[in-house]
Amino acid sequence: MNAALVTDLLRQTLMAAFWLALPLLAIGFFAGILISLAQVVTGIQDPSFGAVLRLAAFLAGFLIALPWMLSRMIQFTIALLGNLGRYAS
Repeated sequence: MNAALVTDLLRQTLMAAFWLALPLLAIGFFAGILISLAQVVTGIQDPSFGAVLRLAAFLAGFLIALPWMLSRMIQFTIALLGNLGRYAS
């Protein structure tokens, strides 16, 4: 296994992790901003109010994105195992 192959495998792995995390991070970011704005406008400063709504948004987004995330992970795993002969030599 040469350095170029290791670098390519590492790049593919990091890109797969990036694309899997991106929808959940975006949902958390936008939910956090919207909930913080709602708290500022209404004057509600209870930390549990924001935390519960952020967790609910994150869970809903996770359940919606789960089929897509699983298909991406399956594609990556199939490609990784399909090229196992290249990595072993």
